[in-house]
Amino acid sequence: MRLILYVALRVAAVALMAGALAWYAERRLDRAAEAKSFSDVGKVPAVDVALVLGTAPIGPEGGPNRYFVYRLDAAAALYKAGKARYFIVSGTRAGNYDEPTAMRAGLIERGVPAEAIYRDFDGDRTLDSIVRARRIYGQTRLVIVSQRFHLSRALFLALHQGIDAWGFEARDVDVPYSIFTELRRYPSALRAYWDVWMNTSKGVLGKPITIGVDRPE
Repeated sequence: MRLILYVALRVAAVALMAGALAWYAERRLDRAAEAKSFSDVGKVPAVDVALVLGTAPIGPEGGPNRYFVYRLDAAAALYKAGKARYFIVSGTRAGNYDEPTAMRAGLIERGVPAEAIYRDFDGDRTLDSIVRARRIYGQTRLVIVSQRFHLSRALFLALHQGIDAWGFEARDVDVPYSIFTELRRYPSALRAYWDVWMNTSKGVLGKPITIGVDRPE
């Protein structure tokens, strides 16, 4: 009985420590992003290329995913304000599931020309999207589009890939779809530090693409 209690207490202590560390990591990334993340499109530096980070087009209730919709709204606002000429829409594609193609279609509906949108189908993680923006698309200066909680770690990862990046904050979802959606930002922040320290990015596949010269596929 004593052994069971001892093990339970040790597990609880480890879980508490991990939770506190994840919370601290998220708070630290958020504070670091304050100077380079904007909700006012007028304050965003003008760049050639903006990177739109992917998420599921359809939400868990079966309708449009509001995270997805608000990111496209923000990206279109950048284009209309003359803050970005081209877009990399980066996400996952597997079978009939295709985030970049859905993002491109949504941007076209919002008035962004198709020839200004480059689809990156290998953005399976935020880290992959950032690394590929640097190594495949050759970008060293970017505006990244997502919700604030996501931008904080994206800007951190971009810094460590040698990218001078700013964040444009898409509207956040007032009521998250689930407690998991709300809480996953904390372990994700901790993982961002792990990715940088351990250099966990997968190998970058594909030929280099010159935005504005090579035609989008």
